Amino acid sequence: MGVVKSNSSRRKFLSVLSAGLVAGAAAGFTGGRLLTPTAPPLGKELVEIIEQRKLELIHARAALKTYVPGGWKDEFLMISSGGHSGQVLVIGVPSMRLLKVIAVFTPEPWQGYGYGDVKTMKLLYKGSNGIRLLTLGDTHHPEISRTNAEYDGEWAFIGDKLNARIASISLRDFETKDIVKLPNTQTQHGGACATPNTEYVACGSQFPAPWEPGKGYKPGKTYIKLTEKNFEEFFRGTANFIAFDRKTGRFDLSRSFQIELPPYMQDLEVVGWGPSDGWAFMNSINTELHIGGVLEGKPSLEVGASKNDFDYLHIINWKRAEELVRQGKYVEMNGIKAVPLDVAAKEGVLFFAPEPKSPHGCDISPSGRYVVIGGKLAPAVTIYDVEKIKDAIRNQRFAGTDRYGVPVLRFEDVKAAQIETSLGPLHNEFDDKGRGYVSCFIGNTVDQYTLGPPDYTGDKPFTKIGEIPIHYNVGHICTTESNSPSPKGKYLIALNKWSVDRFVDVGPLLPQNFQLIDISGDKMELLYDMPIGIGEPHYAKMILTTKLKPWEVYSPVGFDPETFEVSPYAIKKGQERIERKQENGKWVTEVYATLIRSTITPDIIRVKQGDLVRIHLTNVETTKDATHAFAVSEYNVMASVEPGETTTVEFVADVSGVFCFYCVEFCSPLHLEMAGWLEVEPD
Repeated sequence: MGVVKSNSSRRKFLSVLSAGLVAGAAAGFTGGRLLTPTAPPLGKELVEIIEQRKLELIHARAALKTYVPGGWKDEFLMISSGGHSGQVLVIGVPSMRLLKVIAVFTPEPWQGYGYGDVKTMKLLYKGSNGIRLLTLGDTHHPEISRTNAEYDGEWAFIGDKLNARIASISLRDFETKDIVKLPNTQTQHGGACATPNTEYVACGSQFPAPWEPGKGYKPGKTYIKLTEKNFEEFFRGTANFIAFDRKTGRFDLSRSFQIELPPYMQDLEVVGWGPSDGWAFMNSINTELHIGGVLEGKPSLEVGASKNDFDYLHIINWKRAEELVRQGKYVEMNGIKAVPLDVAAKEGVLFFAPEPKSPHGCDISPSGRYVVIGGKLAPAVTIYDVEKIKDAIRNQRFAGTDRYGVPVLRFEDVKAAQIETSLGPLHNEFDDKGRGYVSCFIGNTVDQYTLGPPDYTGDKPFTKIGEIPIHYNVGHICTTESNSPSPKGKYLIALNKWSVDRFVDVGPLLPQNFQLIDISGDKMELLYDMPIGIGEPHYAKMILTTKLKPWEVYSPVGFDPETFEVSPYAIKKGQERIERKQENGKWVTEVYATLIRSTITPDIIRVKQGDLVRIHLTNVETTKDATHAFAVSEYNVMASVEPGETTTVEFVADVSGVFCFYCVEFCSPLHLEMAGWLEVEPD
């Protein structure tokens, strides 16, 4: 970090700081915010703190640049993947305060997510694969909804690599609204990338799935023996364009489509704007089509999939694919319209360009002109010119086709530049000054470079201009509103895989480490280390907080955040009741209840063993901080009920006895009295 070591340097820094602060205080530069007439000299007080803690100049600068006092708001909000926690993290910047964990693919008790709450249970079941209820995920690449390619702060999206799912999250209440399983896809790593006006959320597969010809892949049903020949002939990847309804927050498979891809292991995907409008780009690895087999005497998957000097950048004309779907040139497979591989190759949908082997990261410069990838096994950032790509396609300047008939462009025809970097370049982000940044996993650095015109118009285009050491092994990085036409600069966050010696040792499983870096000046400056003790975050998006318009209270009272309307089960205080009836030959006890400080009404619920118990809970509070929660002892039931919300919990009373229920969200001095009893009478 360039820490000043010598005592003489420390003394010099402290004396200068003290003199400057005292002089500044005398001049009234604090404007009354930091000093009062009776306060001791500010310079002396700060110097004493710095001396006691043995801090240096860079530490004091970093503290002042990141400190956000209580009651003040962060300038940016970061929406980060939560890795194999299955969730999404919300972090303030520059404070680096964890503000929320959004439950998505994994049950989460604090929010009552997946514990009997009907709406969240429906989400988890809907997003499962038809074999079993999936209660975990591996979140990787978040996205924020767009208008004219700019982030608009209305919706967030996240992919699940493990189970090939995507989810939508409302940025009005920061809750998951929909989960969809990608048809014909087993895993996905292509992120969740919105088209310029969020007509579709695009995401690609990672590892190919076995496809039955003409029928695709169906979990638990499709079986094709794993051999080298079968892998080449019957395994396939997908590029998915899932239609999204911005009003309801739901995905619509009936208006969606996908493109069948060869069994190269696809990687990150990005959708363009400006010159790249209508196009999407996706990396791949394993053009060797190797499947491994160490115990069979064959090279490991890692070795066999890293043999060729080049893999293929997938270049997808998604507007053309959309047109083909309208023309009926698709096959309906497992609930989605699929453009077959041979059609995509012949009809101008799919093209390949060579890229250095085992690439990672696929990003678009602010102008929309350049597609930038990391080399991973090649120490260089490779930059493709979209105008050159379109010109080569228009004039059919192809080097040939791959084994599946997909046209392959010549590398030299489409390359804009290659910039040498530290070892292991992975992922690129951009600022508002025509500069790019790449994470270098092996070199433990973030490298800074210039783009070309129109992004950068200086005299040193496509040149590395700086680097900063990272602690340690950085994966993805995130700059403010990057991968959009208008990045904001100022900050970069490095999402590091290991923290090693950065925090108190809580190993052997150590936290990940987010490092906040100031990129506003000519040199990058490390400001903050933030331990992430939940999962392994992979990627993040950062947006101005002024673009967000969150709800403070659900209104009117009885609001259902699933339907965005007043719930038919909402009641007012005094309308509470219990009804027992038969539905489809089964007994149901239905309860209409209210929550208000500090009472649950009714506070005694009597049911028969075997009843389906359905409790509609209306929080009749209208105050911002009046959240309540409802939980039943020994029944694994919990729901969070925000002010003004109506929600429903449902469970079978399969065990007789008397069980306490209570509000688990501390809400008032009489919080402990906010309780009641569930009596389950023996059958």
